[in-house]
Amino acid sequence: MDDKPLKRPLEVEIALTVKTYDIDFAGIVSNIVYIRWLEDLRLEILARHSPLEQQLKDGIAPVLLKTTIDYKQSIRFGDTAMGKMWAESMGSLRWIVRAEIIANGQLAAQSEQVGIYVDLQTGKPIRLPAQLRQQYEQFREQLS
Repeated sequence: MDDKPLKRPLEVEIALTVKTYDIDFAGIVSNIVYIRWLEDLRLEILARHSPLEQQLKDGIAPVLLKTTIDYKQSIRFGDTAMGKMWAESMGSLRWIVRAEIIANGQLAAQSEQVGIYVDLQTGKPIRLPAQLRQQYEQFREQLS
């Protein structure tokens, strides 16, 4: 990520590299690769704002409920790609993140993911981690 000021709560930006094994028979990045990139982006948010390792030690973990992706244009091997993800909303139980995949300066895909946190022993939904929720609220206040 560069040093530009963040525009959205918990926003992260990472370079995405198209590997030879990411492309299909037509030379286009396979749809499943976008799912992996979304995972990379979510893990980057957690690394910066609420490390997953600590969450697991605390006996909690984020769980995805839904992923939607709108593909706007194909990405091919050799294209320059980057991803952005931010927290769209964080309620007491449910969180929503949005993402954009940019290739060669053009929007290639948009995504929304919905999730919750669960207690790893019971598997039951729990409130969002206080630290993550506080950081989200701080970003929102700064952006207002």
